Amino acid sequence: MLFTFDLQTQAKEAMIDITHLAAKTVKEAGIKEGFCLVYVPHTTAGVTINENADPDVVTDILAALARIVPAGGYRHGEGNSPAHIKASLMGSNQTVVIHEGRLVLGTWQGIYFCEFDGPRRRKVHVKVWEG
Repeated sequence: MLFTFDLQTQAKEAMIDITHLAAKTVKEAGIKEGFCLVYVPHTTAGVTINENADPDVVTDILAALARIVPAGGYRHGEGNSPAHIKASLMGSNQTVVIHEGRLVLGTWQGIYFCEFDGPRRRKVHVKVWEG
């Protein structure tokens, strides 16, 4: 079962907790045991799993990525090469186990949509299946 969600990002760069979208998909699909795939079909955005309790973690991740992938010095004509590189570092998908009808995430874990070239209208695909 595939669900598609629209997101409107508000900033050039952001990490948006979308755990609730994956959980909603699992519930609506009625899957008790299986897998949940979260996929982002964009070349300047990604998805990751990380801590969702302390907002400083998101701030630190974005700051570290800015140091790792500095602005400027790239050949790509659109001027958004850093966004492409950051998206590649994060990846375009995450898979989470479903057990007893719930996502199996650690106590402090959340699923994040990572925007690197916003603000934009984005899509997130969530697919669940039994297994």
